[in-house]
Amino acid sequence: MNKVELLAPAGDLERLKIALLYGADAVYIGWNLFSLRANATNFTIEEIKEGVSYAHSLNKKVYVTVNIVMHNKEIKLLLKYLKQLEEANVDAIIVSDPAIIKLASENTKLQIHLSTQQSTINYEAIEFFKKEGVSRIVLARECSKDDIKAIKDNVDIEIETFIHGAMCASYSGRCVLSNYLTDRDSNRGGCSQICRWDFKLLDNSHNELKGNKDFTFCAKDLSMLKYIPELIDLGVSSFKIEGRMRSIYYIATVVSIYRKAIDEYYNDKENYKYNIQYEKILRECANRDSVPQFYNNIFDNTCSYYNGRCEVSNQDFLGIVLDYNEKTSIATIEQRNYFKKGDTVELFGPNTELTTFTINEIFDENNNIIEIVNHPKQIVKIKIQKKLNKNDIMKVKN
Repeated sequence: MNKVELLAPAGDLERLKIALLYGADAVYIGWNLFSLRANATNFTIEEIKEGVSYAHSLNKKVYVTVNIVMHNKEIKLLLKYLKQLEEANVDAIIVSDPAIIKLASENTKLQIHLSTQQSTINYEAIEFFKKEGVSRIVLARECSKDDIKAIKDNVDIEIETFIHGAMCASYSGRCVLSNYLTDRDSNRGGCSQICRWDFKLLDNSHNELKGNKDFTFCAKDLSMLKYIPELIDLGVSSFKIEGRMRSIYYIATVVSIYRKAIDEYYNDKENYKYNIQYEKILRECANRDSVPQFYNNIFDNTCSYYNGRCEVSNQDFLGIVLDYNEKTSIATIEQRNYFKKGDTVELFGPNTELTTFTINEIFDENNNIIEIVNHPKQIVKIKIQKKLNKNDIMKVKN
């Protein structure tokens, strides 16, 4: 049996490299056009080529999202872009518009994955798209365990499921609230996340109801950590993490935790035990609650925020290791959030076990002693006896 793929988001080259270093088998990325993350940094064609070359050097893969709803004026540009992706040797494109499937099939040899934006939730639809040349289906995030089993029992095709990250309040690819209220089309990458807005509650006469908290229909995040063994045994081919606009700290943390859970199950299925400590680590890098959502056929108020929602900006990510000198025990750190002398921090990385450390001395680039680090991306040095590696993460000790 082939091992399930762990697929991570990457909004730029830095995140692509971090995701792969921290254990992802593949990443999905987007260009400035034809991708449903208009506000992400995204990739140029040259950066896509660089990312593909880097991933392939590690024997890993890159998929490119081309999942926009296409308009007539974009057809010629799209054809040129698809051929550029083929020349860049990307491993697959992720598509929702049937017209793009046709254009890619007729004009390139690109592998085609069907985006979750198509909201595919039954095996008849999957059989249809298989005949159209699609090699993998990214299931609708609303699929239950029973849905996944029925699909695998009836269609021989790779399926990909989301295992972690933000959810839509509507079926993906079906929501028009953003377009209606802000003239920003969610199906063309401009979602203004109306579902996360706060709304006043009104009576039948449109008078505000006093004493009530503002209403929202924001979905809680998805976390399938507990169900990794079940999903593997169901025959899922790829586990997808949401978040092309997330920080490298978030990506490194989430990827590393799911990497551990997946590997622990494969290494000893008979004696596998769920590690609840992993839940705590995942909670520390997010700002919303997470639940299994639709997997267990539960669609009640526990899956969403209706009022009393609180999303605090996460400031745990303190810095990233640029270098470590074993002779002097000096780590060079690029700052990402405020920290100071005397702080107790944690460091971790793909080849570095979680280490707790109290900062006793800080030096600037000119080796001057300083007390605080509060300038964006400030380069500093700290002395630590524990050997660190480039791209290790420094975070708040919680």
